[in-house]
Amino acid sequence: MSSNSSRRRTSHTPSRRVAAVALVGVSALLAAAVQSGAASAAPAAPAAGKINPAHAALKLSPSQRAELIRDADAAKADTAKAIGLGTQEKLVVRDVVKDADGTLHTRYERTYAGLPVLGGDLVVDTAKSGQTERVIKASSATIKVASLTPRVAASKAEKQAVSAARAAGSKQTGADRAPRKVIWAASGKPILAYETVVGGLQDDGTPNQLHVITDAATGKELFRYQGIKNGIGNTQYSGQVTLTTTQSGSNFTLTDGSRGGHKTYNLNHGSSGTGTLFSQTNDTWGNSTTSNAATAGADAHYGAAVTWDFYKSTFGRSGIKNDGKAAYSRVHYGNAYVNAFWDDSCFCMTYGDGSGNADPLTSLDVAGHEMSHGVTANTAGLEYSGESGGLNEATSDIFGTGVEFYAANSSDVGDYLIGEKIDINGDGTPLRYMDKPSKDGSSKDSWYSGLGNLDVHYSSGPANHFFYLLSEGSGAKVINGVSYNSPTSDGLPVTGIGRDKALQIWYRALTTKFTSTTNYAAARTGTLAAAGELYGTTSTEYKAVQDAWAAIAVGSRSGGGGGGGGTSYESSTKVSIPDNGPAVTSSITVSGRTGNAPNNLQVTPNITHTWRGDLVIDLIGPSGTAYRLKNFSSSDSADNVTDTYTVNASSETANGTWKLRVQDQAAQDVGTINGWKLTFP
Repeated sequence: MSSNSSRRRTSHTPSRRVAAVALVGVSALLAAAVQSGAASAAPAAPAAGKINPAHAALKLSPSQRAELIRDADAAKADTAKAIGLGTQEKLVVRDVVKDADGTLHTRYERTYAGLPVLGGDLVVDTAKSGQTERVIKASSATIKVASLTPRVAASKAEKQAVSAARAAGSKQTGADRAPRKVIWAASGKPILAYETVVGGLQDDGTPNQLHVITDAATGKELFRYQGIKNGIGNTQYSGQVTLTTTQSGSNFTLTDGSRGGHKTYNLNHGSSGTGTLFSQTNDTWGNSTTSNAATAGADAHYGAAVTWDFYKSTFGRSGIKNDGKAAYSRVHYGNAYVNAFWDDSCFCMTYGDGSGNADPLTSLDVAGHEMSHGVTANTAGLEYSGESGGLNEATSDIFGTGVEFYAANSSDVGDYLIGEKIDINGDGTPLRYMDKPSKDGSSKDSWYSGLGNLDVHYSSGPANHFFYLLSEGSGAKVINGVSYNSPTSDGLPVTGIGRDKALQIWYRALTTKFTSTTNYAAARTGTLAAAGELYGTTSTEYKAVQDAWAAIAVGSRSGGGGGGGGTSYESSTKVSIPDNGPAVTSSITVSGRTGNAPNNLQVTPNITHTWRGDLVIDLIGPSGTAYRLKNFSSSDSADNVTDTYTVNASSETANGTWKLRVQDQAAQDVGTINGWKLTFP
């Protein structure tokens, strides 16, 4: 045997294994959630390439928005009856968006017998006439439970949640508050449950806000998600900029009176409270180096201002909550903390100082990314786990990119690279690439059935890729001096419609179509509805949205081909893969089709293996011809094979027996073919 068989498996670390198990549990539940209600749009005929003014959201003042919310609140009982909710269900108004034609998009939470319904959020679209046009629900299940009396004590739920938090690094011995009774509806049949929140710190120093949902009848953990949204960092400052500050007597403070009173505080390496408001006797802040604590304050204050202006100018949104009120920023958090985060509970943005406290993570794209988590929390509320968690992260990447381009700052030009200035790995590479997410080594370029099992920063890859393709199109190009070369999963080109239009489509979908449980398929539905309302269902923009989703294996092309919307044939038969042994096969029989297989046949294995580089995988066509999907790699130590592969099988007859052939070619690890899928686009 070659030297491959004697190598040592030093890369299998316990921490990686624990993380993988935790993510699998939550994503499977989330993937089961259903978004109901047709999100298609009525045909519209705006001027070519321009937003249909009838479907453009009005730029409401805080008082106008507040009035609409009051009106919706006054009518919520009638609304609940009109949309068919039960007698024990009540609506709680969260937000209202009004279109120029008078259409209202009202976002609600729900309660049942006075208990919060998690996964019960919905959006009701109402015409100017008062007629309900559509209802988009996070869950289509009827909200009804047999009993409101728990069989499991709240103390058991708390103990379970604390244990989960401690596994993630928290040293808390109890929950932040007593577990509360809720109705859990985000993953199928609604049931009585407890929600427990545990604080403390995660193992990297990030504040912990772990939400654990426990079945109140069995004590089984149903779901968990992190309330703190971690993000990216960037050590590159924005050069000399103009700051809006406030003078009081002989002192100036980092208080932005023109943007809701945003304040920037110095934590001075603390990890709680607000710290001290930046204040000094002159209005020149920092010296562009870390020798002056106000430098990080100036960058954070500038980032908050530009993010506010971006949302105001681009979408007419006045602040994170669209209520004209500011969040606040805290810099110099902790000791050598290499991250930044948004916390909706304090409505604040916090920045660490980086490795060795030498590089504060206070750049423009950090502010745009993290504060956009606040926008998501106050609109769709995408759960921070599974596919919805990936969409949550992608939303922050998308709008953070929008902020960077909007700023037009010569010290940090707009690009589709996330965290390009950080150099955490010491090799000068960005954290993420929107044109080809897989370049970071962990993100995926396209959707596949196991995507929700990944960390949300990696499952965001396909949505980031979608946004890049929709904005700029596929293939090689240079933008602002940066070279890109974006592929597509089906090998077909995509023509972009421009970043400005892509941003409008994503924002409208986020604010009027997405719910807490939206997954990739529902995101496609929502963005198509948004594109149809803004530009018309026969428009170039609408077709481009179809093509960009198909290019990441979600749905079909505008011409009916490509993408992941075709017919699939699956096998769920388990086949053991012997260690360093003969090849094994799993078969799928295809019948009832005419002609040959396509040139973009999609093959999706579901293989469990503890060193996937050992595996050589082939697709065997009905003729006996083998098509190589994956080669042997002694350096690929990651687990499992769940990627979708595209094969030119046009020389094969479609009907017949297709086989997945797998061989383990090195010793020490075993695996199983859990199943696999053939998709004919």
